[in-house]
Amino acid sequence: MNHTNPFDAATYTQRRQQLKQQLGEGLIVLLGNEESSMNYKDNWYTFYQDSTFRYYFGIDLSGLTGIINIDTNEELIFGPEQSIDDVIWTGPLPSLASLAEQVGIKKVMPTGKIADYLKSAKKLHYLPPYRSEHELKLQAWTGETVLEPSLALIQTIVAQRSIKSDAEVAEIEKAVTYTSRMHRHVMQFARQGMKEHEVAAEAVRYAKSTHNLLSFPLICTTQGQVLHNHYRGNTLQADDMLLFDGGIQTSAGYAGDMTRTIPVGTTFTERQRELYQVVLDTHEAAMAALKPGILYKDVHLLACRKLTDGLKQVGLMRGDTDEAVQAGAHTIFFQCGLGHMMGMDVHDMENLGEQYVGYTPELRKSTEFGLKSLRLGRALEPGFVLTVEPGIYIIPELIDMRRNDKVAQQYINFEKLDSYRDFGGIRIEDDLLITENGSRILGEPLSKTIAEVEAMRQQALQL
Repeated sequence: MNHTNPFDAATYTQRRQQLKQQLGEGLIVLLGNEESSMNYKDNWYTFYQDSTFRYYFGIDLSGLTGIINIDTNEELIFGPEQSIDDVIWTGPLPSLASLAEQVGIKKVMPTGKIADYLKSAKKLHYLPPYRSEHELKLQAWTGETVLEPSLALIQTIVAQRSIKSDAEVAEIEKAVTYTSRMHRHVMQFARQGMKEHEVAAEAVRYAKSTHNLLSFPLICTTQGQVLHNHYRGNTLQADDMLLFDGGIQTSAGYAGDMTRTIPVGTTFTERQRELYQVVLDTHEAAMAALKPGILYKDVHLLACRKLTDGLKQVGLMRGDTDEAVQAGAHTIFFQCGLGHMMGMDVHDMENLGEQYVGYTPELRKSTEFGLKSLRLGRALEPGFVLTVEPGIYIIPELIDMRRNDKVAQQYINFEKLDSYRDFGGIRIEDDLLITENGSRILGEPLSKTIAEVEAMRQQALQL
């Protein structure tokens, strides 16, 4: 277990106790992750522990499985003990029993005993497998070829993990501060003539210098209209904007996620300045609306209206704002959702299903273009941590597809929009905690107004 783990045995014991009380009966199986091979068995990708296993059992090692037997009130960890071969290649590590004791577990058993142990279960609870080895293990242990994940377990874990404790908030704040500093470094480092991959490499170097991991693969691009753009071969030109979306994950497993868009030169062009201000105004309006009880879907729609108002002022949209948003006309510029939950996963608990994490049976996820990409729609509660990340994305292929749509023609000024075909994209993203009365931005503040960003670029380029 990582020696920097900020949580003690009492924390993990309390989490498991709460899970048992809420679920009531049965035997819970929580699988940790295995090492994942790149191109041959012993050449591994960076290891990421399953976040639910880590939440309840806290050990950041591969090949472990946690069992919570509610009926017998027994908690144990199954896993391998070190062999002499392990010691030769990795050096001696603490025993599994000693690691288990640090998280309040008194009993450990070898992995080979799991199938026998599960035979005693009257009711078995496990989560949807998102890795093939999870599925294969569950099939082997249960003897079932068709797996039936426990909806009750999913819902109970989502309810528990959605509300962040003060200690979790502190750890997320640490992750976001590291993230903010990485962004500031990138905002000062980027130069005309560099390749995108040179800037991304410097961000990775910075993340590694903090002795942390990235919370997801970086987006570092002059082609910001491609929402998840991982191509990094473009050269930064003077009039380009650079969109950088990146986050750092702390050693305890908590994530940050921020986006900034900067001019490659010292100032935005006039067109860039206009649309950047529209995104910034939308960002500020959405954050100001956050409070307990409000549907995040309604915050998203508020942001859509604010964005539409701004685009009308620029001359790219027209007509009644509410009608335009109702018709989905704004989605030619803003195709994705406003934000998502964040915690131990950058998209928190997404492997459990967006329909459970971001929605409720009473509020189902929309299938409409734009809204179908909104990962979070439910009513906000104190203790939620989420992102707010509006953007404008000028996608030529989407313009061409919508050009002959009569509804789009009513609200979109295609003649002017055609002159923006090479514009790219802008996104601004911060991470926020929902409080008892509203919300607050997490982490160290990071420049985002036009004046702040341009001042930073001017200072950086004078060095």
